Order: sequence, then C-alpha cells, then structure tokens
Amino acid sequence: MSSSLHLELILRIVVGTALGGIIGYERDVHGRPAGLRTHALVALASATFMVISTHFVYAQHYGRDDMIGVDGSRIASTVVSGIGFLAGGAILRTGLSVQGLTTAAGLWLVSAIGLAAGGGMYVESIAGTVVGVVILTVLRRFEDKDDRTVRRRLSITLGQGAPPISALVARLTSLGARVTQEEIEKRVEDSTHKVILDLRLPTTVPAEAVLEALEIEAGIRRIKIVPTR
Repeated sequence: MSSSLHLELILRIVVGTALGGIIGYERDVHGRPAGLRTHALVALASATFMVISTHFVYAQHYGRDDMIGVDGSRIASTVVSGIGFLAGGAILRTGLSVQGLTTAAGLWLVSAIGLAAGGGMYVESIAGTVVGVVILTVLRRFEDKDDRTVRRRLSITLGQGAPPISALVARLTSLGARVTQEEIEKRVEDSTHKVILDLRLPTTVPAEAVLEALEIEAGIRRIKIVPTR
C-alpha cells in the first residue's frame, strides 16, 4: 500500500476516535462510569476494525491468480455483536431500578461512529456524533434529570426504640431531600429493620449532613450512604 493510503487510513482512525471522545466527554461530565477514555477507546477500536476489514486484503500481497475470496464485512459485523458484552457491563440493576442503559447505548453509538469513520464515511460519522450529542444533552431536559441534585442510596438499620420510618423521611425532607424509592427488610432473629431509601439530594447538602441529622435519633444502629448513578 502507498504512503498516502496509510495516511488516509490513520486519518480515519483518528477522526473516529475524536468523534467517539465527544460522546464520552458528555457522559464524563455527568459522572457516568464509562466516560471519555472508554468511549474514545471503543471508537478507536471500531475504526481500526473497520480499516482492517476494508483494507487488510491489500496488505497480504495476494496475486491476481491466487483465487482468494475475502468477505471483509465479517470483521465489522463482529464489532456490532461484540460491543454488546462491553455495553452490558455498563448496565447496573439496583433493587427495582436499572441504571446505565443510556451509557450502554452511547457505547453502541460510538462503535457505529467508529465503523463509519473507519469506512471513510466522514460526513455520516460527524452527523451521527452531532445527533448523538443533541439526544444526550437537549432531550435530557425532557427526562427526570436534574443536575442540581445527586442520587444517594441510604441504608439504615433500626433497632428497639427507633423512630417510625415516616419520621426519618420527614427529617430527610427537611434537608431538601426527596425519597424516590423505599425498601424495608426485617430480620427476625434480632428484631431489627433494614430500611433502604433512594434519595434525590441537593448538591448543596453534603452526605455528612444527612448522617448528622439521623445519628442523633435513638434506636438507629447503623447508617450507610453511597452514591448511585
């Protein structure tokens, strides 16, 4: 292959990686586990696979009379199925809620963007990136998303003499928190209750404030608060 062709193929890979990074940056801004580097690497791999798929035959030095049949689409098609394993790792199920679907869809999108750029379809790959960014940013406003709040999962173990759950919820509400989901588990052997609350907490309220507001209540044996996506 000529040096100009090598430069063209490298350009395809770089463009695909850059466009995938744009989608990843949006995910990174919103604190998703698969961010800039993950999306850029997926797009890089997809673009590289596409370049290999379309041009690897020219690097094998086959002669005209070698009677070699090559189906270049097979390599690209495996990317579509293979990305499902990676995207599946971004999906988390916590209780009744499923999280990470948008990030998984974003990984699937950047794989398509990488394939398009690797195939030399620059206009289509850029258009896919623009539409993807619009979906992730503009349409976000129509969903139940609020960048002024953070998601937290609060786990409380209640023993004898503990206040009712409604009182705890009222105390959390006074801090500006909103309970979006509630789970209760009772342990018969020691007569304790484990309460799990999914909260929407204002970004101005630190987790320490939640702990301080609850730890003064009698009968509370254990409090744990962790971020959720």
